[in-house]
Amino acid sequence: MIDELESGDMQTAEGGNVEEHEGDDHFDKLREECGVMAIYNHPDAARMTYWGLYSLQHRGQESGGIATADGEEIHDLKGMGLVSEIFTDPVLAKLPGNLAIGHTRYSTTGDSALLNAQPIKVESTKGLIAIAHNGNLVNLGTARERLERDGAIFQTTSDSEIIVQLIAHSVHNTLVDCIADSLSQVDGAFSIVMMTRNRIFAARDPHGFRPLSMGRIPGVDGAPDTFVFASETCAFDLLHAKYERDVEPGELVMVSEDGVTSRYFNRDVQQSSCVFEHVYFARPDSKIFGRWVQKSRDEMGRKLARESGVPADVVVPVPDSGVTAAIGYAAESGIPFNFGLIRNHYVGRTFIQPEQRVRDFGVRMKLNPVRALLEGQRVILIDDSIIRGTTSRKIVRMVRAAGAAEVHLRISCPPTISPCFYGVDTPHKRDLIAANNSLEGIRHYIEADSLAYLSLEGLLHSCTTDDPKPNSYCTACYTGVYPTQWVDVEEILPAPAMA
Repeated sequence: MIDELESGDMQTAEGGNVEEHEGDDHFDKLREECGVMAIYNHPDAARMTYWGLYSLQHRGQESGGIATADGEEIHDLKGMGLVSEIFTDPVLAKLPGNLAIGHTRYSTTGDSALLNAQPIKVESTKGLIAIAHNGNLVNLGTARERLERDGAIFQTTSDSEIIVQLIAHSVHNTLVDCIADSLSQVDGAFSIVMMTRNRIFAARDPHGFRPLSMGRIPGVDGAPDTFVFASETCAFDLLHAKYERDVEPGELVMVSEDGVTSRYFNRDVQQSSCVFEHVYFARPDSKIFGRWVQKSRDEMGRKLARESGVPADVVVPVPDSGVTAAIGYAAESGIPFNFGLIRNHYVGRTFIQPEQRVRDFGVRMKLNPVRALLEGQRVILIDDSIIRGTTSRKIVRMVRAAGAAEVHLRISCPPTISPCFYGVDTPHKRDLIAANNSLEGIRHYIEADSLAYLSLEGLLHSCTTDDPKPNSYCTACYTGVYPTQWVDVEEILPAPAMA
């Protein structure tokens, strides 16, 4: 039986293996990809970019970087860690200029090292270029091998540099033509911002996998407006920028002293925006793919209550990502909502672990049950996803140990059965619990009284806008049907050198 296997490989009811290690909770969530920012025409562009990246910190906590341009030179500074740890006032003072781009990173290709922190700056035959990229390219092998045959020397193991190298080797004359040409040659997910000494560029891949929005800060006393690009609109709020529109799939936007111009480099494929942005990645106060994330998650909870309601006394979210769906579930079901789990927001990215035999310590460092709200209650736990199942198991145990009479787990998305190759760090399929087990097998493993997921139809309904041309979403992680031909980038990129 599962209960007898307290360490080592955890065998599920269906015979699959879920390897459980203390501290493996880091791998039991899909990892945020990256966040990008760009500022055009602001005297304090570096600080504005810093504030924007601060708003996008949830998209990547591994490294951060800012590059600025003053018309003559591009200055860049990068570091490992959080944005607030890297960019102090003295550091920002070293980044002059009224143009800037920024990046906060969680690595999905290339090793985790300062070498691969972005923005990446390259002096090429087309001039000095800096780039920051959110996403993953899936035709790396073809492009990289061809470029190396043509004499390209790569400075990093990141796929983002391929775009810059393609620009440098383009046969077109103007820079904007070279950029459009390079973007038409790569496949996969990319929302990018680029900068030369006096221009800002922003582009999204033709499928529109990752979000990228444009905003504007009105100039004061007749001064020209400031233009802002960001992965999420929540960054605009901190900068007092007004959301203008999304950069469209397959569109390249250029901002220069002549104003804003736009061109399309590919409009021949169907939009396949990442639905998981609405499920988990994006902040609830962001507008993603034309729809407010808060509205999507509230509707996910309501739809979940309609699809899989169960008699209970209290609805409890797994903070923070389960909160909005739990509010919707409670409103639809009429069951009271309460914060029965309290999150410790001051747990750092790493902390000292106790001995291996002290089970569930990592989860208990981050979450603590409120016994007064849970004891003797029939509890509905709302979470956004189950990836490996190890964290869900620990949370269910925690709630039950706090005295809950019943624990019913409800998930505001369908079962995750396939890895993502478009800028999300997902485990191999063999490590995805839903790919190797039935619903009952998963329920038995996590020790819940009942388990239900939101249907795919319910998820898509929750994320669809009222626009006459509704969004088309990528659901590959739930269906295994990919909108592009994919390859495993681990088979392409060189392994990091041994120390």
